[in-house]
Amino acid sequence: MTRGEIRTGTVTSIAPYGVFVDIGGTEGMINAAELSWQSFAQCTDVVEVGQEVTVEVLDVDLARERISLSRKALLEDPLPSFVPRVGEIVSGRVTKLVPFGAFVRIGGGEDGFEGLVHNSELAEGAMARPEDVVAVGDELVVKITQVDRERHRMALSHRQTFGPAACAPEEDR
Repeated sequence: MTRGEIRTGTVTSIAPYGVFVDIGGTEGMINAAELSWQSFAQCTDVVEVGQEVTVEVLDVDLARERISLSRKALLEDPLPSFVPRVGEIVSGRVTKLVPFGAFVRIGGGEDGFEGLVHNSELAEGAMARPEDVVAVGDELVVKITQVDRERHRMALSHRQTFGPAACAPEEDR
């Protein structure tokens, strides 16, 4: 087995930190970060025991008897498809609330991406917490304001979707 090799295997067990896969009599591990481009609460949200998965071999450490695998390496990164959509107003579902804002998922399946609506872009005027404005599961209309390919992040604004600013060209704001 060599680095870069593509293999198909079966998920044998799932841990909080990753997924173990039998790839032809040898077991390798997909670290949770290498499971999907999408964010998820636990590995069982992405795969289940007994599921067949295709993976890329990232590393073979014979001394430590470890094989590192990636499922994500074989999936298309959805972020670049959002670059031409900067300025577009879309709808998405709130997936998580944090002290500094709300994460909203735009699009579905492997083609979607989660962006952050910072507290300053969540509502007009002052607010104490994101929970005062939205809840997980809410559908929220947002504007895609920035796509940072280097940091793999997308910034969203709910505040810019209402009022005259939503209709004005970018250079007039």
